[in-house]
Amino acid sequence: MTSYKQDGVEALEVTAHESSNILAPLAAPTQSPVRALIAAVSGYAMDGFDLLILGFMLNLISADLGLTSSQAGSLVTWTLIGGVVGGLGFGILSDYLGRVRVLTYTILLFALFTGLCALATSYGDLLVYRFIAGVGLGGEFGIGMALAIEAWPADKRGRVSSYVGMGWQLGVLAAAIVTPLLLPHIGWRGMFVVGLFPAVGSFIIRKAIGESELFVRTHAAKKREFPIKTLFRDKTTTRRSIGVIILCSVQNFGYYGLIVWMPGYLSKMFGYTLTKSAIWTGSSILGMLAGIWIFGQLADRIGRKPAFVGYQIGALVMVFIYSTLTTPNALLIGGIFLGLFVNGMMGGYGALMAELYPTHARGTAQNVLWSIGRAVGGFGPLAIGALATHYSFGTAIALLASIYIVDLLATIFLIPELRGVELE
Repeated sequence: MTSYKQDGVEALEVTAHESSNILAPLAAPTQSPVRALIAAVSGYAMDGFDLLILGFMLNLISADLGLTSSQAGSLVTWTLIGGVVGGLGFGILSDYLGRVRVLTYTILLFALFTGLCALATSYGDLLVYRFIAGVGLGGEFGIGMALAIEAWPADKRGRVSSYVGMGWQLGVLAAAIVTPLLLPHIGWRGMFVVGLFPAVGSFIIRKAIGESELFVRTHAAKKREFPIKTLFRDKTTTRRSIGVIILCSVQNFGYYGLIVWMPGYLSKMFGYTLTKSAIWTGSSILGMLAGIWIFGQLADRIGRKPAFVGYQIGALVMVFIYSTLTTPNALLIGGIFLGLFVNGMMGGYGALMAELYPTHARGTAQNVLWSIGRAVGGFGPLAIGALATHYSFGTAIALLASIYIVDLLATIFLIPELRGVELE
């Protein structure tokens, strides 16, 4: 093994014998891009399912455990803060140990502590379980996204990113359908037990796919700088990373601020039953799915920046319009278009981050930057709840529209257009 300098970073030439020893713990390279995509989509669907059933159950949990509105909202917040911890740790591990192996660890941790929530007897222990479940949740999106994108060619990268983003909404849609059917019969504790099932899926995922060939080649070829350092290695990269953090923060803040409190708001203000709230959520999710799919198509055809800018303007307009709606039918139809723009941008983050950072730091970038945004977004439910308490829910939503101005400026001035570039 011999050392040399490459772009100012110490690197190592690895002999064939040494390379085989390094790669021995890794899974074989991925044989099917489709299987890699299925693994990423299914893992992210598990996350969406969990967080939406929590939103549906907040009122029941609060009544059973005697929680205040702030405590109930903090269950979501601390789940997402746990996601930052998991995103940081598991993202780095995935760049050293491999995407598939670490993806399995995250799903197992998430499933186990989601199941333990069923045994909670107080706010304190439930908060701990939700936080640790969030640690597992934090690793799944970025690792799965990196695994899928590294398996597909550049001209399909935007679409693949959107398909993974749609996984979350498929999980949320499943929760919107399943929760009204099961919750009245098994209660909130029984719903958390359902979270154990992803553990079975994690073993299937681990055996069904192999590691990405791009990652295996990079892992064998050289010693890399610490991944976190790569994200902020110079002024240009730091500016890009700040831009991505802003985009991810706005995305999550707007999404969680709306999706967590909307069922309760519809119930309180318009007398929606659990079933009617689920219908609203389901229609909004269909809008989100359509928006994500369209975004992926646009990103591959006209570029990442034009797609983001168009959607950000759409989100700004639709959030403000939505704050003025007062009838159930208007809320239902408006929710479809609100979801299309507000969450449609989910279709682009994976491809954007994959193109901004090299393979040896891609898992870290996808997880860390997204998870930071997810943690900031975790304060969305708290902010919406506080504003709704002191003013009104409509006012809270109207103020929420202003964050998309920040989103728009960050895209224009901090994010480059890299459509079609080959991954490093």
